[in-house]
Amino acid sequence: MPHTAHTPSAWLHQAIARIEADYQRSADTHLIPLPLPAFTNAGIDLYLKDESTHPTGSLKHRLARSLFLYALCNGWLRAGSTVVEASSGSTAVSEAYFARLLGLPFVAVMPRSTSAEKIALIEFYGGRCHFVDSACAVYDAARAVAAETGGHYMDQFTYAERATDWRGNNNIAESMFSQMQRERHPIPRWIVVGAGTGGTSATIGRYVRYQRHASQVCVADPAGSVFAAYHRTGDATLTAPGSRIEGIGRPRVEPSFIRTLVDRMDEVADPDSIVAMRALSALLGRRVGPSTGTNFVTMLRLAREMRARGEQGSILSLLCDAGERYLPTYYNQDWVRQCMGDCAAAEQQLQRLLA
Repeated sequence: MPHTAHTPSAWLHQAIARIEADYQRSADTHLIPLPLPAFTNAGIDLYLKDESTHPTGSLKHRLARSLFLYALCNGWLRAGSTVVEASSGSTAVSEAYFARLLGLPFVAVMPRSTSAEKIALIEFYGGRCHFVDSACAVYDAARAVAAETGGHYMDQFTYAERATDWRGNNNIAESMFSQMQRERHPIPRWIVVGAGTGGTSATIGRYVRYQRHASQVCVADPAGSVFAAYHRTGDATLTAPGSRIEGIGRPRVEPSFIRTLVDRMDEVADPDSIVAMRALSALLGRRVGPSTGTNFVTMLRLAREMRARGEQGSILSLLCDAGERYLPTYYNQDWVRQCMGDCAAAEQQLQRLLA
Protein backbone atom coordinates (compact mmCIF):
# COMPACT_ATOMS: atom_id res chain seq x y z
CA MET A 1 0.00 0.00 0.00
CA PRO A 2 1.44 3.45 -0.89
CA HIS A 3 2.79 5.62 1.87
CA THR A 4 0.15 8.15 2.89
CA ALA A 5 2.53 11.08 2.31
CA HIS A 6 2.39 10.34 -1.44
CA THR A 7 -1.35 9.67 -1.64
CA PRO A 8 -3.45 12.66 -2.67
CA SER A 9 -6.22 13.29 -0.19
CA ALA A 10 -9.90 12.95 -0.97
CA TRP A 11 -10.24 16.65 -0.12
CA LEU A 12 -7.61 17.59 -2.71
CA HIS A 13 -9.35 15.55 -5.39
CA GLN A 14 -12.66 17.15 -4.50
CA ALA A 15 -11.19 20.67 -4.49
CA ILE A 16 -9.66 20.29 -7.96
CA ALA A 17 -12.88 18.73 -9.25
CA ARG A 18 -14.90 21.70 -7.97
CA ILE A 19 -12.65 24.20 -9.74
CA GLU A 20 -12.73 22.22 -12.97
CA ALA A 21 -16.52 21.90 -12.80
CA ASP A 22 -16.78 25.65 -12.27
CA TYR A 23 -14.59 26.17 -15.34
CA GLN A 24 -16.83 23.94 -17.45
CA ARG A 25 -19.83 26.05 -16.44
CA SER A 26 -18.16 29.21 -17.76
CA ALA A 27 -18.16 29.99 -21.48
CA ASP A 28 -15.14 31.63 -23.11
CA THR A 29 -15.07 35.42 -23.20
CA HIS A 30 -16.11 37.32 -26.32
CA LEU A 31 -13.85 39.03 -28.85
CA ILE A 32 -15.25 42.46 -29.73
CA PRO A 33 -14.31 44.35 -32.94
CA LEU A 34 -14.01 48.11 -32.50
CA PRO A 35 -15.70 50.11 -35.28
CA LEU A 36 -13.14 52.85 -35.95
CA PRO A 37 -13.37 53.89 -39.62
CA ALA A 38 -10.27 56.08 -39.36
CA PHE A 39 -8.25 52.85 -39.02
CA THR A 40 -10.51 50.14 -40.44
CA ASN A 41 -10.63 51.93 -43.81
CA ALA A 42 -6.82 51.91 -43.79
CA GLY A 43 -6.73 48.14 -43.28
CA ILE A 44 -6.11 48.24 -39.51
CA ASP A 45 -8.56 46.34 -37.29
CA LEU A 46 -8.81 46.73 -33.51
CA TYR A 47 -10.26 44.14 -31.13
CA LEU A 48 -10.91 43.76 -27.40
CA LYS A 49 -11.22 40.43 -25.61
CA ASP A 50 -13.96 41.06 -23.04
CA GLU A 51 -12.70 39.66 -19.74
CA SER A 52 -15.43 41.46 -17.78
CA THR A 53 -17.82 38.56 -18.46
CA HIS A 54 -16.06 36.13 -16.12
CA PRO A 55 -18.09 35.11 -13.03
CA THR A 56 -16.14 37.59 -10.88
CA GLY A 57 -16.15 40.30 -13.53
CA SER A 58 -12.51 40.71 -14.52
CA LEU A 59 -9.41 39.30 -16.18
CA LYS A 60 -8.17 38.27 -12.72
CA HIS A 61 -10.65 35.38 -12.64
CA ARG A 62 -8.26 33.46 -14.91
CA LEU A 63 -5.31 34.22 -12.64
CA ALA A 64 -7.14 33.24 -9.46
CA ARG A 65 -8.20 29.89 -10.94
CA SER A 66 -4.62 29.17 -12.02
CA LEU A 67 -3.19 30.21 -8.65
CA PHE A 68 -5.58 27.94 -6.75
CA LEU A 69 -4.85 24.94 -8.98
CA TYR A 70 -1.11 25.63 -8.69
CA ALA A 71 -1.28 25.83 -4.90
CA LEU A 72 -3.44 22.71 -4.65
CA CYS A 73 -1.23 20.62 -6.92
CA ASN A 74 1.88 21.81 -5.04
CA GLY A 75 0.36 20.68 -1.75
CA TRP A 76 0.24 24.20 -0.31
CA LEU A 77 -3.48 24.18 0.46
CA ARG A 78 -5.35 21.73 2.65
CA ALA A 79 -8.82 21.47 4.16
CA GLY A 80 -9.41 24.48 6.41
CA SER A 81 -6.39 26.49 5.16
CA THR A 82 -6.73 30.25 5.36
CA VAL A 83 -5.94 31.73 1.96
CA VAL A 84 -4.17 35.11 2.07
CA GLU A 85 -3.46 37.45 -0.82
CA ALA A 86 -1.89 40.88 -1.30
CA SER A 87 -4.28 42.62 -3.70
CA SER A 88 -5.76 46.03 -4.41
CA GLY A 89 -9.03 44.55 -5.58
CA SER A 90 -9.82 42.40 -8.59
CA THR A 91 -7.49 39.49 -7.80
CA ALA A 92 -8.82 39.44 -4.25
CA VAL A 93 -12.42 39.42 -5.52
CA SER A 94 -11.68 36.42 -7.73
CA GLU A 95 -9.67 34.57 -5.09
CA ALA A 96 -12.46 35.13 -2.55
CA TYR A 97 -14.81 33.47 -5.05
CA PHE A 98 -12.62 30.37 -5.36
CA ALA A 99 -11.94 30.21 -1.62
CA ARG A 100 -15.70 30.17 -1.00
CA LEU A 101 -16.07 27.47 -3.68
CA LEU A 102 -13.66 25.30 -1.66
CA GLY A 103 -14.99 26.30 1.74
CA LEU A 104 -11.76 28.04 2.79
CA PRO A 105 -11.37 31.29 4.77
CA PHE A 106 -9.93 34.17 2.75
CA VAL A 107 -8.11 37.35 3.79
CA ALA A 108 -7.25 40.14 1.33
CA VAL A 109 -4.42 42.47 2.37
CA MET A 110 -4.87 45.80 0.60
CA PRO A 111 -4.24 49.56 0.84
CA ARG A 112 -6.90 51.59 2.63
CA SER A 113 -7.47 53.51 -0.61
CA THR A 114 -9.02 50.49 -2.37
CA SER A 115 -12.47 51.26 -3.78
CA ALA A 116 -15.45 50.51 -1.57
CA GLU A 117 -17.06 48.59 -4.43
CA LYS A 118 -14.23 46.06 -4.58
CA ILE A 119 -14.17 45.72 -0.80
CA ALA A 120 -17.89 44.99 -0.87
CA LEU A 121 -17.40 42.31 -3.54
CA ILE A 122 -14.66 40.59 -1.52
CA GLU A 123 -16.94 40.56 1.50
CA PHE A 124 -19.86 39.34 -0.64
CA TYR A 125 -17.83 36.21 -1.44
CA GLY A 126 -17.07 35.70 2.25
CA GLY A 127 -13.62 37.25 2.33
CA ARG A 128 -12.16 39.49 5.02
CA CYS A 129 -10.16 42.66 4.27
CA HIS A 130 -6.98 43.54 6.16
CA PHE A 131 -5.93 47.13 5.46
CA VAL A 132 -2.46 48.69 5.33
CA ASP A 133 -1.42 52.30 4.80
CA SER A 134 0.48 51.94 1.52
CA ALA A 135 0.80 49.63 -1.48
CA CYS A 136 4.39 48.83 -0.51
CA ALA A 137 3.26 47.38 2.83
CA VAL A 138 0.98 44.67 1.44
CA TYR A 139 3.66 42.03 0.90
CA ASP A 140 5.02 41.79 4.45
CA ALA A 141 1.56 42.21 5.93
CA ALA A 142 0.23 39.32 3.85
CA ARG A 143 3.07 37.07 4.97
CA ALA A 144 2.40 38.03 8.57
CA VAL A 145 -1.33 37.28 8.30
CA ALA A 146 -0.57 33.89 6.71
CA ALA A 147 1.87 33.08 9.53
CA GLU A 148 -0.60 34.16 12.22
CA THR A 149 -3.43 32.06 10.78
CA GLY A 150 -1.31 29.07 9.78
CA GLY A 151 -2.55 29.71 6.27
CA HIS A 152 -1.05 30.11 2.80
CA TYR A 153 0.02 33.36 1.13
CA MET A 154 -0.90 32.94 -2.55
CA ASP A 155 1.57 35.67 -3.65
CA GLN A 156 0.19 36.54 -7.07
CA PHE A 157 3.14 38.82 -7.79
CA THR A 158 5.58 35.88 -7.65
CA TYR A 159 3.51 33.02 -9.06
CA ALA A 160 1.35 34.67 -11.74
CA GLU A 161 3.85 34.02 -14.54
CA ARG A 162 4.32 30.34 -13.71
CA ALA A 163 0.87 29.22 -12.55
CA THR A 164 -0.65 29.39 -16.06
CA ASP A 165 0.20 26.81 -18.72
CA TRP A 166 1.59 29.14 -21.40
CA ARG A 167 1.82 26.37 -24.03
CA GLY A 168 -1.95 26.22 -24.34
CA ASN A 169 -4.63 24.36 -22.35
CA ASN A 170 -7.12 27.10 -23.25
CA ASN A 171 -5.14 29.93 -21.71
CA ILE A 172 -5.98 33.49 -22.72
CA ALA A 173 -3.42 33.54 -25.54
CA GLU A 174 -4.68 30.34 -27.15
CA SER A 175 -8.24 31.65 -26.89
CA MET A 176 -7.26 34.95 -28.56
CA PHE A 177 -5.64 33.32 -31.57
CA SER A 178 -8.47 30.80 -31.94
CA GLN A 179 -11.09 33.57 -31.99
CA MET A 180 -9.07 35.58 -34.54
CA GLN A 181 -8.86 32.73 -37.08
CA ARG A 182 -11.60 34.03 -39.42
CA GLU A 183 -10.79 37.73 -39.16
CA ARG A 184 -9.28 39.82 -41.97
CA HIS A 185 -5.87 39.80 -40.26
CA PRO A 186 -5.92 36.63 -38.09
CA ILE A 187 -2.41 37.01 -36.63
CA PRO A 188 -2.31 40.27 -34.65
CA ARG A 189 0.49 42.70 -35.42
CA TRP A 190 0.35 43.85 -31.79
CA ILE A 191 -1.13 42.46 -28.59
CA VAL A 192 -1.56 45.18 -25.97
CA VAL A 193 -1.87 44.39 -22.26
CA GLY A 194 -1.32 46.14 -18.95
CA ALA A 195 0.90 44.77 -16.23
CA GLY A 196 0.04 44.38 -12.56
CA THR A 197 1.69 41.10 -11.74
CA GLY A 198 3.08 40.67 -15.27
CA GLY A 199 1.46 37.25 -15.58
CA THR A 200 -0.66 38.07 -18.63
CA SER A 201 2.19 39.57 -20.65
CA ALA A 202 4.37 36.57 -19.72
CA THR A 203 1.74 34.01 -20.76
CA ILE A 204 1.00 35.75 -24.06
CA GLY A 205 4.67 36.45 -24.80
CA ARG A 206 5.66 32.81 -24.27
CA TYR A 207 2.72 31.50 -26.29
CA VAL A 208 3.53 33.79 -29.23
CA ARG A 209 7.11 32.54 -29.32
CA TYR A 210 6.13 28.90 -28.80
CA GLN A 211 3.67 29.05 -31.72
CA ARG A 212 6.18 31.07 -33.81
CA HIS A 213 3.71 33.88 -34.50
CA ALA A 214 4.85 37.26 -35.83
CA SER A 215 2.84 39.13 -33.17
CA GLN A 216 4.57 41.49 -30.76
CA VAL A 217 3.60 42.24 -27.17
CA CYS A 218 3.28 45.84 -26.00
CA VAL A 219 2.63 46.69 -22.34
CA ALA A 220 0.62 49.85 -21.69
CA ASP A 221 2.17 51.21 -18.50
CA PRO A 222 0.44 53.93 -16.45
CA ALA A 223 2.20 56.94 -14.94
CA GLY A 224 3.88 56.17 -11.62
CA SER A 225 4.62 52.54 -12.50
CA VAL A 226 8.15 51.14 -12.30
CA PHE A 227 7.81 48.65 -15.16
CA ALA A 228 8.72 50.94 -18.08
CA ALA A 229 11.94 52.07 -16.39
CA TYR A 230 12.79 48.49 -15.51
CA HIS A 231 12.18 47.39 -19.09
CA ARG A 232 14.61 50.08 -20.31
CA THR A 233 17.35 49.44 -17.76
CA GLY A 234 17.01 45.91 -16.46
CA ASP A 235 17.57 47.25 -12.93
CA ALA A 236 15.30 45.20 -10.67
CA THR A 237 16.08 47.39 -7.65
CA LEU A 238 14.21 50.38 -9.11
CA THR A 239 11.14 51.73 -7.34
CA ALA A 240 8.46 54.25 -8.28
CA PRO A 241 5.57 56.09 -6.60
CA GLY A 242 3.03 53.57 -7.88
CA SER A 243 0.16 53.88 -10.34
CA ARG A 244 -3.14 55.66 -9.80
CA ILE A 245 -4.81 53.43 -12.40
CA GLU A 246 -6.24 50.62 -10.31
CA GLY A 247 -5.08 47.12 -11.16
CA ILE A 248 -1.99 47.90 -13.26
CA GLY A 249 1.43 49.42 -12.63
CA ARG A 250 3.46 48.73 -9.51
CA PRO A 251 5.84 50.67 -7.20
CA ARG A 252 8.41 47.84 -7.29
CA VAL A 253 9.58 45.34 -9.89
CA GLU A 254 7.46 42.24 -9.40
CA PRO A 255 8.99 38.77 -9.91
CA SER A 256 6.30 37.80 -12.42
CA PHE A 257 7.08 40.67 -14.79
CA ILE A 258 9.47 39.14 -17.34
CA ARG A 259 10.94 42.02 -19.34
CA THR A 260 12.42 39.79 -22.07
CA LEU A 261 8.89 38.72 -23.07
CA VAL A 262 7.78 42.32 -23.72
CA ASP A 263 8.69 43.84 -27.09
CA ARG A 264 7.69 47.39 -26.26
CA MET A 265 6.49 49.55 -23.36
CA ASP A 266 4.15 52.49 -23.85
CA GLU A 267 3.88 54.98 -20.99
CA VAL A 268 0.39 56.47 -20.56
CA ALA A 269 -0.45 59.57 -18.52
CA ASP A 270 -3.42 59.32 -16.15
CA PRO A 271 -5.61 61.90 -17.95
CA ASP A 272 -5.09 59.99 -21.21
CA SER A 273 -6.33 56.78 -19.55
CA ILE A 274 -9.41 58.54 -18.16
CA VAL A 275 -10.54 60.19 -21.40
CA ALA A 276 -9.87 56.99 -23.36
CA MET A 277 -11.94 55.05 -20.82
CA ARG A 278 -14.84 57.45 -21.39
CA ALA A 279 -14.49 57.42 -25.19
CA LEU A 280 -14.37 53.64 -25.33
CA SER A 281 -17.39 53.38 -23.03
CA ALA A 282 -19.32 55.64 -25.41
CA LEU A 283 -18.18 53.57 -28.39
CA LEU A 284 -19.28 50.28 -26.82
CA GLY A 285 -22.42 51.57 -25.12
CA ARG A 286 -21.30 50.34 -21.68
CA ARG A 287 -18.75 51.39 -19.11
CA VAL A 288 -15.25 49.93 -19.01
CA GLY A 289 -12.64 50.20 -16.25
CA PRO A 290 -9.67 52.60 -16.23
CA SER A 291 -7.02 50.00 -17.10
CA THR A 292 -8.97 49.27 -20.29
CA GLY A 293 -8.70 52.99 -21.04
CA THR A 294 -4.92 52.70 -20.65
CA ASN A 295 -4.89 49.80 -23.11
CA PHE A 296 -7.05 51.76 -25.58
CA VAL A 297 -4.64 54.71 -25.61
CA THR A 298 -1.78 52.41 -26.59
CA MET A 299 -3.88 50.64 -29.23
CA LEU A 300 -4.67 53.98 -30.87
CA ARG A 301 -1.03 55.07 -30.80
CA LEU A 302 0.10 51.83 -32.44
CA ALA A 303 -2.68 52.07 -35.03
CA ARG A 304 -1.69 55.62 -35.91
CA GLU A 305 1.94 54.53 -36.37
CA MET A 306 0.89 51.64 -38.60
CA ARG A 307 -1.33 53.92 -40.68
CA ALA A 308 1.51 56.45 -41.09
CA ARG A 309 3.78 53.69 -42.38
CA GLY A 310 1.12 52.31 -44.70
CA GLU A 311 0.95 49.03 -42.78
CA GLN A 312 -2.14 46.86 -42.46
CA GLY A 313 -2.94 44.36 -39.72
CA SER A 314 -4.78 43.85 -36.47
CA ILE A 315 -4.26 45.06 -32.90
CA LEU A 316 -5.73 43.05 -30.04
CA SER A 317 -6.13 44.02 -26.40
CA LEU A 318 -8.21 43.28 -23.30
CA LEU A 319 -11.33 44.75 -21.78
CA CYS A 320 -10.13 44.04 -18.25
CA ASP A 321 -13.24 44.78 -16.20
CA ALA A 322 -16.49 46.75 -16.23
CA GLY A 323 -16.75 50.38 -15.20
CA GLU A 324 -19.53 50.01 -12.65
CA ARG A 325 -16.93 49.28 -9.96
CA TYR A 326 -15.50 52.76 -10.50
CA LEU A 327 -18.59 54.99 -10.50
CA PRO A 328 -17.60 56.93 -7.34
CA THR A 329 -14.01 57.40 -8.56
CA TYR A 330 -12.89 57.32 -12.20
CA TYR A 331 -16.39 58.17 -13.45
CA ASN A 332 -16.82 60.97 -10.92
CA GLN A 333 -15.74 64.31 -12.44
CA ASP A 334 -14.90 65.89 -9.07
CA TRP A 335 -12.80 62.91 -8.01
CA VAL A 336 -10.96 62.92 -11.34
CA ARG A 337 -10.16 66.64 -11.11
CA GLN A 338 -8.85 66.19 -7.58
CA CYS A 339 -6.86 62.99 -8.14
CA MET A 340 -5.94 63.06 -11.85
CA GLY A 341 -5.96 66.74 -12.79
CA ASP A 342 -7.39 68.54 -15.79
CA CYS A 343 -8.23 66.21 -18.69
CA ALA A 344 -9.00 68.86 -21.35
CA ALA A 345 -5.65 68.56 -23.14
CA ALA A 346 -5.87 64.77 -23.04
CA GLU A 347 -9.34 64.97 -24.59
CA GLN A 348 -7.99 67.03 -27.50
CA GLN A 349 -5.11 64.60 -27.99
CA LEU A 350 -7.51 61.64 -28.05
CA GLN A 351 -9.62 63.30 -30.73
CA ARG A 352 -6.48 63.75 -32.81
CA LEU A 353 -5.68 60.05 -32.39
CA LEU A 354 -9.16 59.14 -33.59
CA ALA A 355 -9.26 61.65 -36.45
